[in-house]
Amino acid sequence: MIRSHTLKIGLVAATITAVFILYSVISSIEVNKWIPTYPYYISGNPLMKKIDEPRSAQPLHRSTDENYERTNATLLSLVRNEELEDLIPSIMEVEATFNSRFNYPWTFINDVPFTDEFKERTRQLTRAQINYEVIPTEQWVEPSWIDENLFNASSRALEKEGVQYSSMISYHRMCRWNSGMFYKHPRMLQYRWYWRVEPKTHYFCNIGYDVFRFMEDNNKTYGFVINLYDSPESIKTLWPVTMDFVAQHPEYVHPNSAIGWLTDAEKRPEHNAKANGYSTCHFWSNFEIGDMNFWRSQPYEDYFNHLDRDGGFFYERWGDAPVHSVALGLFEDFNKIHWFKDIGYQHIPYFNCPNSDHCRGCIPGLHSDGTGLSPENCMSNWLKYSQMEDLY
Repeated sequence: MIRSHTLKIGLVAATITAVFILYSVISSIEVNKWIPTYPYYISGNPLMKKIDEPRSAQPLHRSTDENYERTNATLLSLVRNEELEDLIPSIMEVEATFNSRFNYPWTFINDVPFTDEFKERTRQLTRAQINYEVIPTEQWVEPSWIDENLFNASSRALEKEGVQYSSMISYHRMCRWNSGMFYKHPRMLQYRWYWRVEPKTHYFCNIGYDVFRFMEDNNKTYGFVINLYDSPESIKTLWPVTMDFVAQHPEYVHPNSAIGWLTDAEKRPEHNAKANGYSTCHFWSNFEIGDMNFWRSQPYEDYFNHLDRDGGFFYERWGDAPVHSVALGLFEDFNKIHWFKDIGYQHIPYFNCPNSDHCRGCIPGLHSDGTGLSPENCMSNWLKYSQMEDLY
């Protein structure tokens, strides 16, 4: 391996991980809180169940309600000027299925100023307020401790292993920014909640209730639609570095963590082996609805800084999806993580297609539009270990 500290990982990696888990994690929580004491099997495809809107602790909030008020939230898109044509359909579909009723502000963020064309054309798509923002240089560029020569050598090694985008410095910067910087952007500091919207994404279901108010009313931290396995070659040391952090801060691990989901080796043992103890299961973060108070919390801030100092955002290709997922799986109560089963969604090649009368153009139960991709679906593992309440 290129990085000096990864020379220590190899045959002893599994042992190191097990020791950290046993003595740093299990000692601080009740084991039966995160590993079921009985077998749990998914009977069929959970998306085939006919559903309506989710149950809620409070009546769902609708734009037609008397005295309806929006909460402190924004629709967020990190996007380049040249992605405008791919973004426009996504904006139109979010507006048609949700935001034309609720009128939440859009926040578009770029590492360079937006063009007049970008601004003019996006303004035509919504009545909502739009913020056009530039990322501060100090948030975007790699930190001072990253060695350029080591990055280049590591990128070449990752390319030989088939890791996509490993040589694109902009991709590494994006993953780091989405992991630990977006919620610190001056504009984003004005908001608590966000819904991430990316180019080339599609939405199939009418959403007649305020999803942000739903999250507030039901004490949810994070909402997702798709749960996948990641490329283990891109995150070989993420879990050992995480376990090093957990050994230093066992108090941060939540008693109702989803660590079983993060460490399961039954379905994809080769992933667990290559990722040195991490299943690679993660929430696909091109769609996420979240409470930025979690990312702004001391546990996550300390965790991100620990990862950042290690250099894996550049010397490997740690993505924001596994980083967010590992943090949520360890430091948050799994009951505060919500599967938006009712939101029809596609980002090539994966889908979340509910069996709902509110949806059109999405085949119920469809997971992907390609053959041979079903093994990449980690939803059954999430349902197995989280034992989350079905709100539908």
